[in-house]
Amino acid sequence: MLKEYLQEFHDILSGTEISDSSSASLEQDKGILAVVQLLDGVRKANRSLFLIGNGGSSGIVSHAAVDFVNMCKMKAFAITDNSLLTCMANDYGYENVFSQPLKSLFRQGDALLAISSSGKSPNIVNAAKLVKEKNGKVITLSGFNSANPLRQSGDFNFWLNSNNYGKVEIGHALLVHIITDELCKRV
Repeated sequence: MLKEYLQEFHDILSGTEISDSSSASLEQDKGILAVVQLLDGVRKANRSLFLIGNGGSSGIVSHAAVDFVNMCKMKAFAITDNSLLTCMANDYGYENVFSQPLKSLFRQGDALLAISSSGKSPNIVNAAKLVKEKNGKVITLSGFNSANPLRQSGDFNFWLNSNNYGKVEIGHALLVHIITDELCKRV
């Protein structure tokens, strides 16, 4: 059981597809390094990285924000505060729980890391759209359907070919760790 699970997880991660804003495929290492370069620029300009996700992805972005602040020495904020999210949901609808605060928080030179296992969560897609309208940079991580709307929304898009929430979430967490590990080398 464990051996088969690990093999399937290996196959999913090995097949990670990375694309740019024009949906052109990027070689994996080059795509990761391009994201690291983008985030290094955000860090050096003293700008902010905002991170968003629902459910398990919210846990991933919360953990990742700590790593970006602590290890990578950059301003990073996971939009996960319960009071903020419930206020936004109550006043603007759940589909706007991330885009609405980003209207106030996001500034030129900032970036957004958006995670959705399915890639079709309206609140995540709406936030990515808002950031693009503000000429910001967006990094997406998704899975499930290869034509999901989030995958079409970023400057850099990581997609895992699996419909298994657990494997997609663990894969996303690992990819974010690879990015933070590489970024930390530049501090």
